[in-house]
Amino acid sequence: MKHERFTYKSLEEIRAKAEELQIHLPFGADTHVLREKVSFGNVTLENRMGIAPMEGADGLPDGSPSELTLRRYVREAEGASGMIWFEAISIVPEGRSGAHQLMLTRDNLENYKKLTSAVKEAGIRANGFAPYLVMQANHSGRYSNPQGRPAPLIAYRHPEYEKLRPADDSCIVCDDYLKGLEEKFGEAALLAKEAGFDAVDVKACHGYLLMELLSAYHRPGLYGGSFENRTRLLRNGISAAKVHEDSDFLVTARIGIYDGFAWPYGFGVKEGAGAAPDMEEPIRLIRLLHEAYGLPMVNLTMGNPYVSTHVTRPFDGGKYIPEEHPLYGVARIIRGIGEVKKAVPGMFISASGPSYLRQYSDLYAAGAVEEGLCDNMLFGRMSFANPAFPRQILESGRIDARMTCVACGKCGDLIRAGKPTGCIVRDAGTYLEYYREYQKEIQ
Repeated sequence: MKHERFTYKSLEEIRAKAEELQIHLPFGADTHVLREKVSFGNVTLENRMGIAPMEGADGLPDGSPSELTLRRYVREAEGASGMIWFEAISIVPEGRSGAHQLMLTRDNLENYKKLTSAVKEAGIRANGFAPYLVMQANHSGRYSNPQGRPAPLIAYRHPEYEKLRPADDSCIVCDDYLKGLEEKFGEAALLAKEAGFDAVDVKACHGYLLMELLSAYHRPGLYGGSFENRTRLLRNGISAAKVHEDSDFLVTARIGIYDGFAWPYGFGVKEGAGAAPDMEEPIRLIRLLHEAYGLPMVNLTMGNPYVSTHVTRPFDGGKYIPEEHPLYGVARIIRGIGEVKKAVPGMFISASGPSYLRQYSDLYAAGAVEEGLCDNMLFGRMSFANPAFPRQILESGRIDARMTCVACGKCGDLIRAGKPTGCIVRDAGTYLEYYREYQKEIQ
């Protein structure tokens, strides 16, 4: 099967293809709903558009933001997003995904204060409001690479993941280590609050440590087996973070509700049902976080960009050729998110994964909100290609078709190579040189 290419000249062509594939893609007639203010708890967002977490691999050795980091987030703030969900920021040195991943510590706190202040000021200066800033607290787990070479810390042995990144039993973290991480999320929340973020995300998605634990069905001990055990680190990390919550600072989570693998190696599936998505446990988890832990808002996503990229970020070009049309991936994400939203209507849910649809992603986001599948939409790859997309929607009603992500996968190549990451197509003056370096290294 060849890579499917995005050749649609109109929305009608996309709808026709969706009908042929027997999938549903929500599209609004216009984008007015995206321009509305929207609230959760005591927070009001200026619009329903946001930036999804996209690692830039441009941090300094001590984990501080660099000038390139600052440039990315200032441009996003100037672009008029109501919410900016920051990239993964490591909670411990051994959990960094690379030598240039961001990491917030007591020692570099002042650098982060300067970052959040500059980002908020840029939003106010350009648009009259500051974007809502969420800091993503993460442990990379299996993808830990703190010195620029793999140093995996895993929940259990996973044959699919280990085809590409070998690991052995010595890499399995013990219960005592996991127990110690619970308070690390509390410390990360306090630092995020002091740094000027509006919320902290206890991250459990995309194959990182907390997500991997969600499918640790056969792990013994306190962090594997039962639903209670598999969600223990996530729940206790949230509890530790909520100690620092107040009227101006919230705790949230980014949750992977499906990662694309059959039981016992995937979450959001049923034993004996292969890799078909099943939202029973994801719904149970989101309901628990909302009702028992008081989270007013979460972001939901799917897949593992290292292994099941087509589930997370449907693409036209990449390291492998999926067996499915990319539109299946787009539809799967919003269908699963919509199931959760309808089951837990009181939870404010930010959706993910619109960028493959290019200039039609704005109408798709509007349709998803109008159909009650989510409350707002976060754009990831689109934010690399065109951080001003919200401003374009606010001012003219639509995204500029000449400035969209083209789903080429090259930003993914850069982040996997540990190089400063952005769009080599739309921001070539900044990032093309890094891609050329990458190409030379793999030749």
